[in-house]
Amino acid sequence: MRRLGQLAERTPAGRERYIDLLRALAITMVVAGHWGVTVIGRDPAGRPTGHSALADLPWAYPLTWLAQVMPVFFLVGGYANAASLTRHRARGGDSAGWLLDRSARLIRPTSALLLVLTVAAALGRLRDTDPTHLRTVIWFATIPLWFLVAYLLVVALTPPMYALHRRYGLAVPLALVALVALGDLGRLTGPATLAAGNYLFGWLAVHQLGFAWYDARTPATGPPSEPAGPSEPAGTAPPGPAETAVPRPPSGSDRRGVRRRRLPTSRPTALALLVGGLTALILLTVVGPWPVAMLKVPGERLDNASPPSLALLALAAAQLGLILLLLAPARRWLRRPRPWRVVIAVNLVVLTVFLWHLTAAVLLIGLLDAVGLLPTPPVGSAAWWGWRVPWLLLLAVVLAVLVAVFGPIETRSARHRTGRRSGRAGRVRAALTVAGYAAVIGGLLVNSATPKDAPEPLGTPVPALVAYLAGAGVLRLLRSGWGSRG
Repeated sequence: MRRLGQLAERTPAGRERYIDLLRALAITMVVAGHWGVTVIGRDPAGRPTGHSALADLPWAYPLTWLAQVMPVFFLVGGYANAASLTRHRARGGDSAGWLLDRSARLIRPTSALLLVLTVAAALGRLRDTDPTHLRTVIWFATIPLWFLVAYLLVVALTPPMYALHRRYGLAVPLALVALVALGDLGRLTGPATLAAGNYLFGWLAVHQLGFAWYDARTPATGPPSEPAGPSEPAGTAPPGPAETAVPRPPSGSDRRGVRRRRLPTSRPTALALLVGGLTALILLTVVGPWPVAMLKVPGERLDNASPPSLALLALAAAQLGLILLLLAPARRWLRRPRPWRVVIAVNLVVLTVFLWHLTAAVLLIGLLDAVGLLPTPPVGSAAWWGWRVPWLLLLAVVLAVLVAVFGPIETRSARHRTGRRSGRAGRVRAALTVAGYAAVIGGLLVNSATPKDAPEPLGTPVPALVAYLAGAGVLRLLRSGWGSRG
């Protein structure tokens, strides 16, 4: 508590605390949602299995409009990445250096998760555990990496996408929405693979709105400092000049129409986004062909979130409207010391919480099964509903232990500041950064795309593990200054 108080006191006056609150709320809701809809059963061999309860609870589909908060995370990610990139360039840094800095706290906690799961799978294999069963367990524990692949991609694309935003403004997310619409048309009339590009276009569209929100800052709020992202938690840096006076984008009058750079944040605009987004969402899902559920429902051909659909983007517009409506009261509330300390505490370990929350479920299920106390009531029964509260409380305890063990990996990650390098050294560093980052993303993507019933002796596909560790190792060496004299 003492450290949280110190971090709260060091918070720069111009910091947009609302961004940190939204990130903390989004991740908390994702964790609670995953835990809440989990159904435990047994396979023919008597081993515990898990799946989503949504397929058995169609009445709950509209509630997923509240539970689907990943657009919020990409929105605040866009704001934070734009702020971070602007500050880095003001110090004379380049895009490669920014990517190295930004990736530090994303990759270290992810590496810890993968290495621990790999060691656990190897120990299981030594005990003659079926490799297919090992893969199923690791697949479930690494479901969060699906999201991380998409986020790493939009982080890597931030420099060119922010340049497009500076030139074309809100026309960029509109163009991306049009590409999502084409992808949706493809999967409505043909195979779902025609919408594969939506995995990138959909999240990029929301991320671009974060850029526009960042550019919408006004002098009345003071010069804002960089909001923490999952790569930089709230309150971790002293409020030195570089933090309290982040350079603003050029202050000339904004363009009109769709090429304007600044997101309109007035109350009428917020209401229009909320009402318009909800209206479009109802038309697309109730009248149109898109499913009502905003989360994946087992057995459904169409999925609004994987990849993002037009319906999900309509929900994102409504969420943005609500966020803007609550902006002023949220800012006032976060000026109080206690709420702000709680927000800081969550943001310090926000990625650790997200990465390990399904591993916590695996551990709890295994523990309860080992002692013969694992209940498997039918979905929707009184016993199932009655088990929700103790289930969530027990999971919170297990996750708290995991965060206590692995959270320091995230919180102790140094705030890297990589300067610009010119000439051959700069070109080599940029090429290695891109290669390392691509290997990390490729390894995670291969793991996520590998079926859960594939016989993998290490749980994670070996090529995926090798690619990820190689890429992470290259980025770590570059951040340490390796090759700086090359």
